[in-house]
Amino acid sequence: MATMSPKRIMLVAAEASGDALGAGLIAELRAQAPEADLTFFGVGGFRMAEQGVVSPFDISELSILGLLEGLKAYGRVMKRVRETVAYAQAERPDVVILINSWGFTLRVATAIRKVMPHVKLIKYVGPQVWAARPGRAKTLAQSVDLLLALHPMDPPFFEAAGLKTIVVGNPALSIDFNDADPVAFRARIGLENAPTLLVLLGSRPSEIKRLSPVFAETVARLSTIYPDLRLVTPVADTVRELVERSIADWPVKPLLVYGEADKHSAMQAATLALACSGTVSTELALAGCPMVIAYKVEPLTFWIYKRISTLKHVTMFNIMADKRIAPEFIQHEATVENLVQAVDERLANKDLRDNQIAEQFKALGAMGRGQRPPAEKAAEAVLAFLNPE
Repeated sequence: MATMSPKRIMLVAAEASGDALGAGLIAELRAQAPEADLTFFGVGGFRMAEQGVVSPFDISELSILGLLEGLKAYGRVMKRVRETVAYAQAERPDVVILINSWGFTLRVATAIRKVMPHVKLIKYVGPQVWAARPGRAKTLAQSVDLLLALHPMDPPFFEAAGLKTIVVGNPALSIDFNDADPVAFRARIGLENAPTLLVLLGSRPSEIKRLSPVFAETVARLSTIYPDLRLVTPVADTVRELVERSIADWPVKPLLVYGEADKHSAMQAATLALACSGTVSTELALAGCPMVIAYKVEPLTFWIYKRISTLKHVTMFNIMADKRIAPEFIQHEATVENLVQAVDERLANKDLRDNQIAEQFKALGAMGRGQRPPAEKAAEAVLAFLNPE
């Protein structure tokens, strides 16, 4: 690569998943261009802060899902959009990388393009237009200069709209479980040989609030069926206080564990997981953990989603396999009765668990497991964009 002039790189991430992507990208950019004069700043969370990017405000308030929740938060979101754009104007970046969080980052991109038309814009993770609302491909193409996509289904939609798209892969497929020690983990927290159920409430406040009552009663009933059942909940730092408050009144409380190493160990040590739908399903599958998936959103959001979505499944490996490998209970189907039955069936039947694990691994292969880490490919794409031959 030719010598690169100094570059000021702004990253904008509005929720935990984007924060993790941003931190990984920063680390890779430094690793791949150690001699380059790269300055990083922007909006993010604690992971990006560990890479030296201190956000001007707390992004936890921007983790919003659902139509009504979005409308209620509109004023707060637009205030943060204005602050982000003002920050960009003050810091004068050469490029802005907008990570995940479709609604927030699109507004930021549109505003920056209006007031700083010379600044290049990169979107890292596009909307899933192959699942719903394909018109968003044209909207994004009019707003940014490059898309770093996660899925092989993305390019046909975005490139047809005129947006250069590079598939870097799903970062969840490259999670390193070398820090996991399930045997030591079980011994340390006293699991012994007891069946262990992971209970994963989600990473957004709305997910936790909606699923907590259902999960509370579900695990209470399961504990009467399996008196020796142990419950473990890995907790993300971004929602630590909310999770702790949510389980305070549960009749049977899970053991809370913190940090990536214990999360990975717990995933490999568990017999089964009861999980909120999201990227955690891919992590669990990589860890070899069978699971039951649940999800709830605001009723109007679900009504709209059912009318615009073409998907039969919500879990990514189920989508890729085009079949229900892991059971999914969405919205009105996410009842205590359904969850108890699905979890009970799997706790009681090792063959069923083993078959599900094998099917999950097969689907992960179709998703691209084993390829180079997405952060590496994303950093290569950004450097090539910044320093074209």
